Amino acid sequence: MTLTSPKPLDPPAAAAGERLLKIQEVSEEVGLTSRSIRYYEERGLLKPAARSEGAYRLYDADDIERLRFIKGLRDDAGFSLAEIAQLLEDETARARNRARFRESDDPAERRAIVEDALTRTDRQVETLRAKVDRLEAMVAEADARRAHLTAHLAEIEAEVAGDLERAAERHAAAHAGADHRHPGHAEPATAKASRS
Repeated sequence: MTLTSPKPLDPPAAAAGERLLKIQEVSEEVGLTSRSIRYYEERGLLKPAARSEGAYRLYDADDIERLRFIKGLRDDAGFSLAEIAQLLEDETARARNRARFRESDDPAERRAIVEDALTRTDRQVETLRAKVDRLEAMVAEADARRAHLTAHLAEIEAEVAGDLERAAERHAAAHAGADHRHPGHAEPATAKASRS
């Protein structure tokens, strides 16, 4: 998954002849609930390409790609919606900056554009590094739990191996003498009573 937003937040009008989908169709296509899609719109992460005459939200291919991007950041990479909003905002600004940079011949404006892009990129790097640090800490905790559980398993196996060894010794001793009882089997109460 690349960290490039698939579409600016303020899209141009849907291209003529492009198929637009209703929210339920998008929900099935992307694997998100309609409620989640509406919530992303409320949070400013997405704007539908159009509205139908009945005021239904209509989505284009770019909207679907953007929703997949959001879902990937949320589900695969574990970003919060606030982090996703910031990443998307920075990507949208990056696209605007790129267009402004190409159109401008003014060195001062171009410098300001590049400095803004650097600030946004540094923020993205910081967000991503923080995520990596959190994931590494989670991996370290999981490794520690695994080591602890492995130690418990080794103790249990040692105990079982020790009991089996003692049981084998008792079994061999029983067969060598007159007592042929197997270890682990309770002695009948009548046998105990007769020996007392």
